[in-house]
Amino acid sequence: MGAVVNFAKSPKIANQCYNPPMERKLASIQKILDIKPIEGADTIVCATVLGWHVVTRKDEFKVGDLCVYFEVDSLLPVTEDFAFLAKGGVKKSYFGGKEYEGYRLRTIKLRGQVSQGLCLPMSILTGKKYPNDAREVPVYDYKEGLDVSALLGVVKYEGAIPACLTGVVRGLFPSYIPKTDEIRLQAVPQILERHKAKRFYVTEKVDGTSMTVFLKDGELHVCSRGLDLLESDKNTYWQVVRALNLEEKLRTLAKPYALQGEVVGDHIQNNRLKINGHTSFFFNIYDIEKGKFLAYTDFMSTIKELDVPVVPLIDDNFTLLPTVDEMVVYATRKSVIADTEVEGVVIRSIEETQDEDLGRLSFKVINPEFLLKYGE
Repeated sequence: MGAVVNFAKSPKIANQCYNPPMERKLASIQKILDIKPIEGADTIVCATVLGWHVVTRKDEFKVGDLCVYFEVDSLLPVTEDFAFLAKGGVKKSYFGGKEYEGYRLRTIKLRGQVSQGLCLPMSILTGKKYPNDAREVPVYDYKEGLDVSALLGVVKYEGAIPACLTGVVRGLFPSYIPKTDEIRLQAVPQILERHKAKRFYVTEKVDGTSMTVFLKDGELHVCSRGLDLLESDKNTYWQVVRALNLEEKLRTLAKPYALQGEVVGDHIQNNRLKINGHTSFFFNIYDIEKGKFLAYTDFMSTIKELDVPVVPLIDDNFTLLPTVDEMVVYATRKSVIADTEVEGVVIRSIEETQDEDLGRLSFKVINPEFLLKYGE
């Protein structure tokens, strides 16, 4: 390892951080690209929106129609517009520090067809106003791709945080480090053709909760997905950091790096990977000073130097498959860690690359069998 560095002063922060990642659109205006019959079904069909397959009523849409598409994991408000979802029950979501109630959209299977999301006619937007729009009768330009989540009061479903992950808040997640979000391939199917000649590496998407660890002003910071947490021996994030000796290891580095990993174990996501105790599998290293992620080779060599667990590598010479459906089949597999369905895979370019839609060329493909088995 290199010389010990204490970072007595705050590390330089890049003037211009990484290109911000694509924002997830929970509810958006999209075009019906294809409609196919479902074997043995007379009243329903399978529509394609972006890269998603969605079961809809027969004759409700035709190819080329615009619709309002709601992604899986959306929480739709308890209003008359969405009352037909009431039979699934009202769920609570803890998002952005607030509690919401609504109807959660899950992956389902109807007549053998996997359906992800919900398509509704454009008429659902009639009479709706954005919360900050003071106009009495506003007129909006509804174009393909427009995010209408705020217009319809749709938020992301986030389950309750386990007690072992709660803690005293030091502050918000730092703005100069990217959060650990990945866009699903189905939301950006165009990247398959755009980047078909590039080399990628594929890792297992570990089913846990994300953590970011870094040094600033000589102090160790440990963050959940959205918060910077004070140290506590009762907090699982901090327990993992101490067990892996991450503070000492970070101080041996000659550069101000932030480590990002997935914490797994008891009481986290039902511990589907059957981990004894807790640990973290790391998947990102971010150079705070340069404002960029380490490319694959540097990432793997630094992980080896630090001697910390890394997410399982599936392939480091991968070429994108031609279609979303083929990519989903590829992601439908067993975990390397345990004898269970893998949550999915994360795919990144070998050389750090910026995509015009995604930002960083990095995305996930979720295993539908995992979603169906665990009701996600």
